[in-house]
Amino acid sequence: MPTKKDDVYGDHISNKFNDELMALKTEFLKMGGMVEAQVENAIQALMDGDGKMADEIRANDKKVDRMEVEIDEEATLIIARRQPTARDLRLVISVIKMVADLERVGDEAKKIAKLALKLTEEGQAPRGYVEVRHIGGHVLSMLHDALDAFARLDSEQALRIMKEDKRVDEEYQAAARTLLTFMMEDTRNISRCMSVMWVLRALERVGDHACNIAENVIFMVKGEDVRHTPVEEAEKVVGR
Repeated sequence: MPTKKDDVYGDHISNKFNDELMALKTEFLKMGGMVEAQVENAIQALMDGDGKMADEIRANDKKVDRMEVEIDEEATLIIARRQPTARDLRLVISVIKMVADLERVGDEAKKIAKLALKLTEEGQAPRGYVEVRHIGGHVLSMLHDALDAFARLDSEQALRIMKEDKRVDEEYQAAARTLLTFMMEDTRNISRCMSVMWVLRALERVGDHACNIAENVIFMVKGEDVRHTPVEEAEKVVGR
C-alpha cells in the first residue's frame, strides 16, 4: 500500500495546477478502463464466436487513439504552462509514456478481435482456447493491477506486476509448444492453430505493456528508472 508521503500529488499552492494534474490522472485511468474492457471483450468475442462484438471492438479502437492524442496534448500543455519539476514532472512524463502503452494494448485487442472474426468464419474451434482463457485472465489481472498501482501510487504492487511478467512469458511458451505439437499431428489444423498462436502472442504483449506501466509507477513514486533492470534491482529500489 502507498504511504501517506507517497501520495503527494495535488498539494500545490495553485489550485488550478492541482486540478490539471488530477484531470490528467483521471483521463489516463479512464483510457485504461476502456482499454481493459477492449481486451476482455476481445477474448470473450473469440470464446463465443461473437462477430458483432469483434466488430465493435475494432470500431472502438479509434476512440482509444483519440484519447491518446488528447492526453498527450493535455500533458504537453501542463509542461508548457507549469514547467513542473521533481515528482510533478515524473508524473507528467510517465503519463505520456504510459498512454502509449495503453494505445498499444488497444491495438492488441483489435488484433484479437480480427482473429476472432477469422476463426468464427472458419467454424470449428481449434485447440488452444483453454490457454487463451488462462493467459488472457492472467494479463487482464496484470493490467488492472497496474492501473490500480498508478491510481494509488503503490510501488510494491507495481513490483509484483513486474514479477508476474516472467510467468506470463513461460505460460505463452508452453502454450505455443502445445499448439505446435497439435499442428504436427494434423496438418489440417495449421491455419486455425496459427491464428490462435497470434492471439496468444497478442496477449503476451498485453502483459509486457502492463509491466511497462508498472515500471513507470515505480519511477513516479521512487524517482528511479527500473526499465531494463533485473527484478532484483527493482526490489532494492522499492525497498528504499
